[in-house]
Amino acid sequence: MPAWHLRDYRDDDLDQAVQIWDESRRGDESPVFPVSEVMAEARVGQTAVVAVVGDELVGMAVAQAHGRRGWVLLMALASRWRERGIGSALLAELERRLRALGVRRISALLPGAAAGTKALENCGYQSRDDLIYYEKLEPHEPSNTAVLADLGGRMMPEGLWDAMAGMEQEKQVVERRVVLPLAEPTLADRYGVAPPKAVILFGPPGTGKTSFAKAVASRLGWPFVELFPSRLAAATNDGLAAALREAFADLAALDSVVLFIDEVEEIAGVRSGKAVDPGHGVTNELLKLIPGFREHDARLLTCATNSVRSLDPAFLRPGRFDYVIPIGPPDDTARAAIWTRYLRAAAGSVDLARLVAASELFTPADIEFAARKAAQLAFEHEVAHREGRPATTEDYLSAIADTRPTLTARAIDEFTEDIEQYSRL
Repeated sequence: MPAWHLRDYRDDDLDQAVQIWDESRRGDESPVFPVSEVMAEARVGQTAVVAVVGDELVGMAVAQAHGRRGWVLLMALASRWRERGIGSALLAELERRLRALGVRRISALLPGAAAGTKALENCGYQSRDDLIYYEKLEPHEPSNTAVLADLGGRMMPEGLWDAMAGMEQEKQVVERRVVLPLAEPTLADRYGVAPPKAVILFGPPGTGKTSFAKAVASRLGWPFVELFPSRLAAATNDGLAAALREAFADLAALDSVVLFIDEVEEIAGVRSGKAVDPGHGVTNELLKLIPGFREHDARLLTCATNSVRSLDPAFLRPGRFDYVIPIGPPDDTARAAIWTRYLRAAAGSVDLARLVAASELFTPADIEFAARKAAQLAFEHEVAHREGRPATTEDYLSAIADTRPTLTARAIDEFTEDIEQYSRL
């Protein structure tokens, strides 16, 4: 077994650190200290240490000093490197660094099943059953609620990001490239990282592009506004271009916003070059509006498309959109996570591996539909027979067989080609 050693956290450890963070969390537990806060402390503080094997980061610990008290913000270990004394070594190094800063009392506040709790116990930390943890998150209200209401916008519920099952690869890309720089703009500026102002999410229908946009708004605590071109066109006699211009002007009244345009190819498709083309003026108008939108802080334009190849080349040009991110169909691991989310009480009576194998071309939306259909089948059987029989694997396989998958092999091939040609991460 290769040897591990400890060293200081470095900025180029960020990607692996976030991956270790995600791996150390269990279920739907919500961390006390969000990843943006932990990584900010790791970058600017003296109390962040990692365990590495060669170039692989296998563990990380971060603390924060407040006067004579220190707080352990993170204890994270790669699953295959646990039970090797790494956690205790990381904690001992944190303690040494905190003592050098004058800390005499060290506390840790972690979810009960979090990685690192065993290391804390091994190092002499005592749990306190006589304490109750209280937390209040101040709501981030937009300065002009009337404008938000007129635009059909709203604040997203908390927890949407963590509720997204599977899709870990896509979540990591969006977390690192989009969420963290926006959540920590001062720190990003210190390191020369420009927070993104506009991104494109592309991929086959039903893969969760809209859900990602809403989850980002939830993570940031920003209002979410979705523009529907068809509704804008119907609301004015001056045409869609004028309606877009008016909507973007109204957005200027908001302190922050995630602006979402789905199926953006409808208003930003390849222009024919003919003056009589009705879409020509709309695309031109949107191209002119994006630079002005980018001038404001705390703004993110997120456009989604099922067909990135149909977008006008000028729309895809660097300088308008910071990232062009593929949101693909779920792989086996992601499908298992999505199925688990919808199985609920039936999880113990169903062969998950068979469901994953049978739903190869299913999108998250397809899996949700099939799961609900199977639950309905089991419910109807119980109403008719009163046998107390839980939902079975066969109920779910039957529902899968009756569900037409959104994706096709051809769609997957085209998506793979689009990743090679258009993605920009």
